[in-house]
Amino acid sequence: MPTTRRSFLAQSMGAAGLLALNPLSVLARPSFVIANVSQLYPVEVARIAVPESTEEVAREVAAWSGKIAVGGGRYSMGGQTAAALGLHLDMRRMNRLLHFDRMARTVRVQAGMTWRDLQDTLDPAGLSVKSMQSFSNFTIGGAVSVNAHGRYTDTGPVGSTVRALRVVLSDGSVIDASPNENTELFRAAVGGYGAVGVITEVELDLAENCRIERLVVPLTLATYRAYFTRHVRDAADVVMHNADLLPPHFDEPMAVTWRRTEKPLTETARLVPRGQRYRASRTALAVATEAPQGDLLVRYVLHPLMRSNGVVKWRNHEASLDVNELEPASRTVSTYALQEYFVPVAHFESFTREMAALIRKHDAQVLSVSVRHAKADPVPLLAWAKEEVFSFVVYYKQQTSAAACTAVGEWTRAMIASALRHGGRYYLPYQLHATRAQFEQAYPEIEALRRVKHRLDPAGKFSNAMWARYL
Repeated sequence: MPTTRRSFLAQSMGAAGLLALNPLSVLARPSFVIANVSQLYPVEVARIAVPESTEEVAREVAAWSGKIAVGGGRYSMGGQTAAALGLHLDMRRMNRLLHFDRMARTVRVQAGMTWRDLQDTLDPAGLSVKSMQSFSNFTIGGAVSVNAHGRYTDTGPVGSTVRALRVVLSDGSVIDASPNENTELFRAAVGGYGAVGVITEVELDLAENCRIERLVVPLTLATYRAYFTRHVRDAADVVMHNADLLPPHFDEPMAVTWRRTEKPLTETARLVPRGQRYRASRTALAVATEAPQGDLLVRYVLHPLMRSNGVVKWRNHEASLDVNELEPASRTVSTYALQEYFVPVAHFESFTREMAALIRKHDAQVLSVSVRHAKADPVPLLAWAKEEVFSFVVYYKQQTSAAACTAVGEWTRAMIASALRHGGRYYLPYQLHATRAQFEQAYPEIEALRRVKHRLDPAGKFSNAMWARYL
C-alpha cells in the first residue's frame, strides 16, 4: 500500500504509543481504513502489520502499546476485526500448511489460510474438512475465532473439530492450548473474537471425502421438526442439511439434505473451480431484490431450479462454494448482510412464526432464511449453543444510508428480543445493533471471559469495535 508522509508519521507515532496520548492530533491522524464485506462501519487504524509467522506476530504484539485487533477475510460485519487508532494484524499472509498426517486425519495450518486453500491439499488425499462455513473463502483462524458452523450434522461447529491452537498473548509470549492443555485459554480463544490473544496456528481433525446426493423435500412448519428428528438428526448417512424458508411468509420449509451415496456423479469436478464470474446467480440476486414481485419469481422458478433432486457430487465440491456467487455488482447504495439466531429445538415453530411477522412488520427485505442445526456445544466460554438448537441464518438487503442502518437496527433488536423470549441467543459476527442488556442476557458467560481476559490481558490490549462496546 502507498505510504504518505502523514501515514508514515501516524504509524511511527502509533508504534511509539503517542497516538494513545494525543489521539486528536491532526498530524498523527490515521489514514488506514479497515472495511468489511458489507462496506458498512469502516474503522480507521493507526497501523497495519502483515506478519508471516508466529514469531512476527509476537514481536508486533510485544512492541505495540495501544489497542490491537486481528483480521482475516473480513467477513464479520460490525468492526470485529479492527480497533480505532489501533494496530490491525492482517493475517492473510500466514497461509502455510505446517503439518499434514493423512493416516491420522489431522492437519496443522497457519491461521490465515483459507478453507479453499486447505481443500487443495486435502482433496488429492481423499480427505475433507470436518466442519466449516458453507463457503470456502473464510480464513481458518477467523472461523475458529467466531466458532463458525455450516450445514454439517455429524459434527458441531468448527471449535468441536479443533485439536490445538497456538496463541500469542498480550506480552508477546506464545502459548499452546487444547481441550486438555491450557484449557481456559483454549475455551476463551474459540469463539472469543480475539479478546484474549492472537490465534496463529490451528490443528484440526479431518473427515473422509465421499460422494453425496441431494434430497429435497417440501414440508410445513408443523411437520419439519418431526421430519428432521426422524430422517436427519441421527442418520449415519447424512453429511449436510438445511431448510430454506422464503418470503413473504417463511412458512414452507424446503428441507435440503446431502446423503452419502455410491451413485454415479452428476457433477464430476472435485472442487468448485476458482475465478468463476457467477453471472446466473448474480442475475438471480438482482431479480429477487429489484424486479416487481421478484420474490415470487424466486420461489416458483429460480429456487426450484437451484434445489433439484438427484444431484450427486463430491463432499469437497459442495464444501468449496465461493461466496463471490453472492457478491453484487456494487455495495455503494445498497448492501447485503446476515443475521443469525439460535433457538432451542422445542421452539422452532413459534419462533419462526414470530420472526416472519417481525420481518413483514418492519418491511425488511429478507431474501431467505436458512435453518441449520447444532447439538449442545460445551467448548467455548461464549457458546452460542448451550443446548440443542436450530439456527436461523437471515440473508437480507439494506440501503447503506444512516437512516437505513437505523431502521435495520430497530428490527434487528426486535428479532433479538424474540430469540431471547424463546430461550435463544443471537450470533455475534454481524452488525452491532444489540443493546448492552441484550448482549448480557444472551451471553451471561461474558463474566467468565472478562475474568480470563483480566488475567491474560490486564491492560486490555486486545480489542475491536465489538469488544469496545460490550466487553
